Amino acid sequence: MQQERHPRRWLILIVLCLSTLVLVIDNMVLTVAIPPITEDLGASAQDIQWIIDSYILVFAGLLLTSGSLSDRFGRRKVMIIGLALFGAASVLATVADSPDQLILARVLMGVGGALVMPSTLSILITVFDEDERPKAIAAWSAVAMVGLVGGPVLGGALIAKFWWGAVFLINVPIAILAIVAALVLMPESKGPWRKADPLGMVLSMAGMTALVWTIIELPKEGITAPGTLAALITAVVSLVGFAVWETRTDSPMVPVSLFRNKVFTGASFSLVLLTFANGGLMLVLTQYLQFVLGYSPTETGLAFAPMAVAVIVFNTIGASLVARTGNRAMAVTGLLVTAAGFGVLATLSQGDGFGLLAASMVLMGAGGGLAMPAAIAALMGAVPEEHAGVGSALNDTIQQAGAALGVAILGAVLSSTYTGAMPDSAPEAARESVSVALLDPALADGARNAFTSAMSTSFVAGAAGVIAAAVLALLLMRDRKPAATDGDSGDTGTGGDAGHPDGSAHAADAGHAGGTETAGPAGDRAPGPVARVTAEPMQVEAAH
Repeated sequence: MQQERHPRRWLILIVLCLSTLVLVIDNMVLTVAIPPITEDLGASAQDIQWIIDSYILVFAGLLLTSGSLSDRFGRRKVMIIGLALFGAASVLATVADSPDQLILARVLMGVGGALVMPSTLSILITVFDEDERPKAIAAWSAVAMVGLVGGPVLGGALIAKFWWGAVFLINVPIAILAIVAALVLMPESKGPWRKADPLGMVLSMAGMTALVWTIIELPKEGITAPGTLAALITAVVSLVGFAVWETRTDSPMVPVSLFRNKVFTGASFSLVLLTFANGGLMLVLTQYLQFVLGYSPTETGLAFAPMAVAVIVFNTIGASLVARTGNRAMAVTGLLVTAAGFGVLATLSQGDGFGLLAASMVLMGAGGGLAMPAAIAALMGAVPEEHAGVGSALNDTIQQAGAALGVAILGAVLSSTYTGAMPDSAPEAARESVSVALLDPALADGARNAFTSAMSTSFVAGAAGVIAAAVLALLLMRDRKPAATDGDSGDTGTGGDAGHPDGSAHAADAGHAGGTETAGPAGDRAPGPVARVTAEPMQVEAAH
């Protein structure tokens, strides 16, 4: 019999959102802190690159490993360790007096962030049952947009009143509050004990780090540069080796059998394509607002307010409708609305001002608010609860990879199209960089027109990616139908409890014991549509 809902679950959600918010805000405030950091620490362009990229590299490389660790040792425990490390590293960043010290602090913050992020979503799905989970995931995912808009605004205000170190210092009280609240409010949860997979951990860390490094360096150095080529080869060899090893080991870190579930696969690839488009969106729009419309970094952050408000409003609407429509319908609808937003953005010209841009942002926010929580709910619903940590890490990794690819590929489209639209008589530096072209009054107007034209091409590519995501969601994210017998195969293209519209696998409330997975060959675990209680149940401990 299902246990009563956790009485403090909504307070726990606030803690999870705080933990996520501190990570998002930290990365966004850094965008406005770069100029004073450069001046105060005497940082070179290469130093600044490492200050930004070191966090991303470490964070992406450790996500899968940290998700696996949280399943084995306890999700609350890993999250608290991550918050403590993130807070301590923020203090180190605050007092850094050289670029090297700040880079070290950012590396440690990346480790802390990688420990925190997968744990938040995995705790959420163990505390909320499938009826309330859509609302909880909608609130959790809306936090990212709040941080996206609030980060640059908060960072600009802190730097104007204090100094650049304040953008890191603000993390400390939030981390402390989240740690205390987690200790007081949260239950501990973990999966059944299983053997470690050290080779899988090493391969995943090497592969993801090399992949992100390749994506970062590709637009700057080109594929033939020795460093970029070596990183690409490392990424391919490591990730292919990881996939092969995970199918052969008796105790895989990531159950590769998850990808035999059509719901999981459809949600995964839809999220990749959606975050691909959104990653490119942020890159392109921030440049449009500053270079074409002349906004400051703080004003640029505020300009995203229509999108943020739309995300929050439609997250709420989507969460209330998903029980009737199912995850697939909600995700497809949201993706098509997002594609329409990209279509409107593609029509922008230099003289349109902010009105049409705001309308397109509302469309983008509405679409994302409907699609993202539904896709995440479908993905996590297809993951057995005892793999909640690594399932959450897969979700985070998928979104990180998609956003990074979007920045790299759509950034390359933007750059090449801009160069092609500039007159051949313009200096080479001006044809490669709009910021350089704007320094020459004779070239400024033409450069803005060339950039706007290139931006339209990038948004058409983004729209194509989102439409492809909608097609995948329509074909693969089938909502769960009642099972006829108890012996159905796990490879049905569906996941979750029988008859539940969102296709989510049954997840216990905090305090409920019971794994929901089917044993496969060689000890592998395959998520099946009919839940079977394993001999070694989910462990859930009360909060101390």
